[in-house]
Amino acid sequence: MTQEEKKQIPIFLFPFIGMYTALKYIFLVIYDIILFAIKGIKFIFLDIFVITVNKIMNKDQVKNINQNEIINNQLNSENPNNKYLEFYNNLWFVKKQKKKLEEQRQKLVNELQTENIIRSENPKIFWYKARNSNGKMETGTINGYSKLDVNTFLLQEGYTVYAIRSDKTIDFLYGESSIFAVKMSNKDLLFWLTQLSTYIRAGISLTDGVKILNNQFKKKKQYRKAFQSIIYELTMGANFSSALEKQGNMFPALLINMIKAAEATGDLEATLADMANYYEEIDKTHKQMVSAIMYPSVITVFAIGVIVFILMFVIPQFIKIYRESNATINGLTLFIINLSDFLQGNIWYLVIFLIIGIIVFYMCYKYIKAFRKNVQHFLMHLPLFGNLIIYSELTIFTKTFASLLANNVFITDSMGILSRLTNNEIYKDIMQDTINNIVKGNKISESFKNHWAIPEVAYYMMVTGESTGQLADMMDKVSNYYSEMHRSLVNNLKAFIEPILIVVLAFVVGLIIIAVIVPMFELMNQLEA
Repeated sequence: MTQEEKKQIPIFLFPFIGMYTALKYIFLVIYDIILFAIKGIKFIFLDIFVITVNKIMNKDQVKNINQNEIINNQLNSENPNNKYLEFYNNLWFVKKQKKKLEEQRQKLVNELQTENIIRSENPKIFWYKARNSNGKMETGTINGYSKLDVNTFLLQEGYTVYAIRSDKTIDFLYGESSIFAVKMSNKDLLFWLTQLSTYIRAGISLTDGVKILNNQFKKKKQYRKAFQSIIYELTMGANFSSALEKQGNMFPALLINMIKAAEATGDLEATLADMANYYEEIDKTHKQMVSAIMYPSVITVFAIGVIVFILMFVIPQFIKIYRESNATINGLTLFIINLSDFLQGNIWYLVIFLIIGIIVFYMCYKYIKAFRKNVQHFLMHLPLFGNLIIYSELTIFTKTFASLLANNVFITDSMGILSRLTNNEIYKDIMQDTINNIVKGNKISESFKNHWAIPEVAYYMMVTGESTGQLADMMDKVSNYYSEMHRSLVNNLKAFIEPILIVVLAFVVGLIIIAVIVPMFELMNQLEA
């Protein structure tokens, strides 16, 4: 299923998708709880016992015992710790565990020798149980084409393999869901590309470089399966771009196509470095956009919170005074009192309605193309904020287009990548028109001519680049130009919005205060009279 098809999922299927993913992750949580409970029991009743015996029997001599040697009983006869090892290895539960592991390993060997191993066309999820080179037992999952391939890969990585399985239950528990699919963040992707480029420049092979990065990302377990899958694919002789492509949405389509082009030219190291610089620039643009939107949003929420607090907790105190004294109430004060009564009686209904409204809006925006397009069209025509969106989209579009052209990616492929890069339906339509014009033999710039979402400066610079044969360089200049325009507009918006929001907040709060105080003055005049 393509990304576009996923976004056209009917709304009535949302509850079923939610039930499926909820059930799946409930199973995973229960499984993890049971697993950690077993490990905790083992630690309390086995590991602590062994450590205690260890220290009692020979506190000084066993201090430097290698745990891997203890488990595998590989110490020679002259080692002074053999007495401890003999005691440890003769414990009934240690014998039972070793016997069970050996039976599992032998069963796996027999399966690999007797079964007719058929490699699947698409990678499947295999669960494995193995001991790593440090003597520690591990369980995990890996994407592979057959049980034999997975076993060979794990052996090459220094594992002692005891079990490998693949069935529908494993697919259900560990299969990637389109809703919870792992996607590498820009920060992690930037670090990953920079480090990998450095390793290749230092003479380290691509496979070894990915292995080193797998260890560096050890704390981020959400990436572990993908990294192992990449190492597996490279070990099996697959191209780097193909290995990345098989990880679903984890890596951007732009990066995959750039690496594919680099593999054809043999310049992978420079491409990785260029892509690291590219994602650094894109990350800056995104942060500017978030900063521009976040500041007024926080101020607005704070202002609404202050107003609601006054209406719900301050105004009612004055209402009691007015009612007890039969004070004369004007129209503005009456409106404020009615609004306060309404909020007190319906606040939870309003909160629930607001939450449901936000969820419905989000779902419609994400899955209904026509709705998303109309919302984007409206936002892009707003004063100031419309230009902010246009400048951001143009910066990312031209920067990406320049990188694709510089790496000799076909124009039609470039437009396909660009249309997937953005979620803006206006620019997706422009990309589609561009592909149609290329098929007809027209210039690329024809699709951008007289379009309200493309400023004239960008259009004429594109025409100049086409006529001089320097389209990639010209697109890079357009990107730099609109990046500066975007940065300047963000700073201006911050300076412009702050006083406006303060004035609006002061006006609303002042209006409420006036509505409350005016009847008080009238009440005081009545008392004096």
